[in-house]
Amino acid sequence: MKTQQCTMASVVQFTLFELLLKLFLILALVNKGSAGITSTFTRSLWQSFDIPLDHKVFAIPNGYNTPQQVHITQGDYDGKAVIISWVTADKPGPSKVQYGTSEKKYDFSEDGTVTNYTFYNYKSGYIHHCLLDGLEYETKYYYKIGVGDSSREFWFQTPPKIDADSPFIFGIIGDLGQTYNSLSTLEHYMQSRGQTVLFVGDLSYADRYQYNDVGIRWDSWGRFIERSAAYQPWIWSAGNHEIEYMPDVGEVLPFKSYIHRFSTPYLACKSNNPLWYAIRRASAHIIVLSSYSPHVKYTPQWQWLRDELKRVDRKKTPWLIILMHVPIYNSNQAHFMEGESMRAVFERWFVHYGVDFIFAGHVHAYERSVCKFFPFHVTFPHWGKD
Repeated sequence: MKTQQCTMASVVQFTLFELLLKLFLILALVNKGSAGITSTFTRSLWQSFDIPLDHKVFAIPNGYNTPQQVHITQGDYDGKAVIISWVTADKPGPSKVQYGTSEKKYDFSEDGTVTNYTFYNYKSGYIHHCLLDGLEYETKYYYKIGVGDSSREFWFQTPPKIDADSPFIFGIIGDLGQTYNSLSTLEHYMQSRGQTVLFVGDLSYADRYQYNDVGIRWDSWGRFIERSAAYQPWIWSAGNHEIEYMPDVGEVLPFKSYIHRFSTPYLACKSNNPLWYAIRRASAHIIVLSSYSPHVKYTPQWQWLRDELKRVDRKKTPWLIILMHVPIYNSNQAHFMEGESMRAVFERWFVHYGVDFIFAGHVHAYERSVCKFFPFHVTFPHWGKD
């Protein structure tokens, strides 16, 4: 009996020793690794409110017809192009971008396009989009828009070449809005090492306003994000707050403001709609889906995704990432099972092609899920609206 008790005690002690040893090794690796640590950022539990329009974060640049609301996104399939977008308020002006690899020295230039739109009685400024292509990888470019004393200068860094060993840091933001919490989120992100934002829908929340204020709040949001989006690509996807279906004021064209203001490289990946598209960046293949566009069998989005998944080359881009607004899994009461139709259609493809991550927003609570046969699914909390 004593021998049995001693043996059991030895087993317990040895098991405890193994556990402590493994814990020590894990902690040692974490301390010496390069994966980073979870942020200590903690948001207040109190609801946040929209920042008033006269706040400095919405300030209009000085000068006549000075470019504002400047933002960039990837302009091709493989990261050797950018689309630069901006707004001029008073008149169209030139849609030209001057750029080069030295500050204040612009050896190249490209001409873009200009458009505008109306929403109820609001008339937008002149919205410019200009494609710069044929860029070199891992190169810092400086660019200039506008003319004379009203011109403005910015810069961006191109990504490394498409390769399995190319490191890259993505930031993920969604449901941002323009509240005081939105500002803290944006400032917190800008202090990180993020190189490109993957945006999972619900941008300005301008649809919470009425009449002309809808367009005015799109303008304020464009100036709000410029501090980051003028210097690194934001990869866009649309959410429910971009639909803006308002028949009571005669506005029935979905995504009208969003599509006019935010360009995407959808043609480069053989998509026929700017709401769904794909890019490759460094070691990642990123697919953007539209939760609020038809996606059942034989629809254009369904057909495009079927073909795009076949193009994935895991030898060059081992990370396969899906962006969407509505999560296909969600245990929160808010928006419960709203993504079921997309899950029913696309989940088997996600499993078959081994999708690594699905990033979604919509539900204003953080949740992540993973199982043996399914990709890692993350629902991000509200980043600022509430």
